[in-house]
Amino acid sequence: MHMKPKDTNFSAVAKRILLSWSGGKDSAWAIHLLRQQPQYEVVALVTTINEKFRRVAIHGFREELLDQQADSIGLPIWKVDLPFPCTNADFESRMAQVCTRAVAEGLYGIAFGDLFLEDIRAYRIAMLDGTGLQPIFPVWTPDLGISTADLARQMVAAGLRAHLTCIDPRVLNSSFAGRTFDADLLADLPAGVDPCGERGEFHTFAFAGPMFSRTVSVVPAQTVERDNFIYAELLPAP
Repeated sequence: MHMKPKDTNFSAVAKRILLSWSGGKDSAWAIHLLRQQPQYEVVALVTTINEKFRRVAIHGFREELLDQQADSIGLPIWKVDLPFPCTNADFESRMAQVCTRAVAEGLYGIAFGDLFLEDIRAYRIAMLDGTGLQPIFPVWTPDLGISTADLARQMVAAGLRAHLTCIDPRVLNSSFAGRTFDADLLADLPAGVDPCGERGEFHTFAFAGPMFSRTVSVVPAQTVERDNFIYAELLPAP
């Protein structure tokens, strides 16, 4: 009797990972790229939150909006409460707890949305060294072979949209606070400002794009200056 050859072409089991989620466009693009890579399965988002004000660290938007993002993406969030003010030792202690939990749950690594800053990448690698977790950089532009200007245009062309929630007034005037990350914004950025804000010129809240099952509707409100930055408040749409 003729026997059909046994199929030995088994697909490799995807490595289960966390994604460091700021809520901004770069981490949103990171999950978009990771979902196109069968070797990885993002199982949760990790977000640091100012425990006093219940806002996402650095980007400054409300915890309620973070929850809406995660719901639209379809992933749970590991929330890491940070004291205010927060020292580097505080941050590293809280993140060490995340790493311990991730190892206990059998995860492979943590992905980050960094683009090209070598010192930040080196810090991430050092932070995970010895934990058993691997650092992953899906949006690292030298590996992608593109500039951040090209990356920004790719994001916009794919439908990714975000509001600028925090800007550095030393390089951008207050009119940029709350604006939408789109082709018009890219055209209006002053020379010397990175198109993705990678040097801290601006931070964002991603609300639409291929990584979301639905738009996270928000309404830009007032702007405030605090700690030498200008923040644009975003409110949940009624």
